[in-house]
Amino acid sequence: MRTPRGQELLASLQEGKTRLQYLSQNDWMLLLDRAKPVTFKKGEVLIQPASQSNTVYIIAAGKVKVSISGKVLAQIEPGEICGEMAFLEDARPSATATAEEEVQAFGIEWKSLTELFELFPHVASRFYRSLAVNLSRRLREQIVQRKG
Repeated sequence: MRTPRGQELLASLQEGKTRLQYLSQNDWMLLLDRAKPVTFKKGEVLIQPASQSNTVYIIAAGKVKVSISGKVLAQIEPGEICGEMAFLEDARPSATATAEEEVQAFGIEWKSLTELFELFPHVASRFYRSLAVNLSRRLREQIVQRKG
């Protein structure tokens, strides 16, 4: 993460309009130290309902569409997490996440996240609060779309 490209990705994560806003720079560093960088090509599936995914992805660059039975529910942008609902519910994913363009992400296994949160409860608190705000924002967008 100390490379120029790593610093650029970290900056994009922290500045994104939909970022995990309550995380501090130190929180980000702790998360990304446990993450593995991964690239998805356009059209490649990150997460699908039929599989047990034990990874959440922090999107650093590119866009991901989230859909169920072909109906697009949301678009994930840099700074957002993909796969968080399955993580929160400790269950299989309920939707498909597909790269709309080349996507650079950081994958963090659930076990690593849980261990991090046990070591640093304050990070867990800010992480979960950020997730709650993002999920609330997505729900609000869905409500507005249905009324419109």
